[in-house]
Amino acid sequence: MSTRTDSLYRAGALVRYNATLRLRDPSQLISYLITPMIFMVLFQPLYVKALGTGAVEAVTGQLVMFSVFAMAIVGNAIFVEREWRTWDRLRASRAARAELLIGKAVPVFVVLLIQQGVLIIYGWLVVGMPFPVSPGLVFGAMCLWGFMLLAMGAALSTVVRSRGDLIVAVDLGAITISSLGGSLLPVSLMPSWAQAIAPFSPGYWGLSLIRSAMAGDAEAMLRPALIVLGIGLATGAFATYRLAHGWGRSHLL
Repeated sequence: MSTRTDSLYRAGALVRYNATLRLRDPSQLISYLITPMIFMVLFQPLYVKALGTGAVEAVTGQLVMFSVFAMAIVGNAIFVEREWRTWDRLRASRAARAELLIGKAVPVFVVLLIQQGVLIIYGWLVVGMPFPVSPGLVFGAMCLWGFMLLAMGAALSTVVRSRGDLIVAVDLGAITISSLGGSLLPVSLMPSWAQAIAPFSPGYWGLSLIRSAMAGDAEAMLRPALIVLGIGLATGAFATYRLAHGWGRSHLL
């Protein structure tokens, strides 16, 4: 078996293993699907009264908020290995660092795409959001946003020291990032101080990216896409460094 084939075999085995873990515990995904569906229907009339339009804002706002909450799935996927004290064993195996990260990332990335895709379809069929002008742009935006969340969740999992810390960090971070980004209330209706700091929130750029994609405006997507990609690369590099230098070891819990 060639080196490349051997590497693909190990990565594939890790993907299947981590996919099995996700399928055995779908409760988080179900929660992050049902709750935003309810909120979309409730928030849509408020957006209509405030802005004259409401479906796109209600759908994309809740999509961004609860996909940020889904960082818990990403963080838990790595943290559970530390908690079970199996991450050290994986690092001691023949699998390379890249293979370990690919095996862990691919199933969670697919979960994030499924969550976002289901919510967009629900928004179109139930909430009354217009069908995306360019599904390809929307898919690209979902991939970039999902990559950033994956990287942020992985970075978070290498910092926290308990499952409780992870839950608190995700909950507070999701509410802060998404609300300052305009998921609950349009930035234009926020207090002046909140408008000033909104661009410092990753949720602000994620929301801008997805809304521009929904409108089919590739030019407007460029800046938020670059910022989202940059945040993802930076936090992903941080997570990779931490895991490669022993910060994911079980004895640190």
